Amino acid sequence: MYAVGIDIGGTKIAGALVDPDGAIVRELRVPTPATDSAAIVDAVAGLINTLSAGEQVIGAGVAAAGYIDAEQANIVYAPNLSWRNEPFKALVEAKVSVPVLLENDANAAGWAEYRFGAGKGYKHMVMLTIGTGVGGAVIVDSHLLRGGFGVAAELGHMRVVPEGRLCGCGQHGCIEQYASGTALLRSARELAASGKPEGARLAQIQHETGELTGLQVAQAVIEKDPGAVGLVQDLGSWLGQCIASLAAVLDPEMVVIGGGVSSLGDVVLDPIREGFLSHLPARGFHPELEIKAAQFLNDAGLVGAADLARRAFGKL
Repeated sequence: MYAVGIDIGGTKIAGALVDPDGAIVRELRVPTPATDSAAIVDAVAGLINTLSAGEQVIGAGVAAAGYIDAEQANIVYAPNLSWRNEPFKALVEAKVSVPVLLENDANAAGWAEYRFGAGKGYKHMVMLTIGTGVGGAVIVDSHLLRGGFGVAAELGHMRVVPEGRLCGCGQHGCIEQYASGTALLRSARELAASGKPEGARLAQIQHETGELTGLQVAQAVIEKDPGAVGLVQDLGSWLGQCIASLAAVLDPEMVVIGGGVSSLGDVVLDPIREGFLSHLPARGFHPELEIKAAQFLNDAGLVGAADLARRAFGKL
């Protein structure tokens, strides 16, 4: 029996019909009507109904950025879509014929990696998604850690620099201000404008194109431009330090690195590993976890949301 997975993004809403092995049978995408919450409900319900038509579907999982309450019924806070205490589950279920489960998008992506991807076979796993911000998911003894209020694993808001850079959450020094794709792009633009020799290639790209983008920075890394590679190494070092702290608290067996930055492979994974080992408490005595790149790319949220719905509404 199938389940439907929905992933609500800032620009598009993706939906998929997913089988019990995590394979996508059919996928659809529509633009996100970001300024109209009622239209988002209609779009999500429309995708669920279309994907469910003529199929045996046990339920639908909906992944969204932000805080989901402990009952997985309300979107308490979604920064990109301006939702505040939105009763999203009830609104969607009124328009579809299957039960609906809400989940944070990073949690859904982490669950997909745990069940079917890089974390398969482990019982204790942490995932860090490196994109616009830094998202997180924690698996403890084969269970997704949601916390007492439903908002656990906001790992991007671990403070690593007291009185550091201002974060969108209102605090200063969060890890996502130093180790996200947004932070990498900011650093690249600063280096390109600095006049330093190591920023010459980035400055050239910016001059030729008029604007430096994340894809262009990634291309410079692939070209092994020393300035761009150095910035990625700095990002990796920050993440490694963060993982060392997580190891002290959670003791995971492995950490999965997801998001767009993970596509750089060992260029980013090696400095993450080095940063982890150099900051690991009681190194030499503390077991050393594995750090791997995510296996899923853009479909992790869909697959994870669908599998969580299957577990919630069907037989495990």
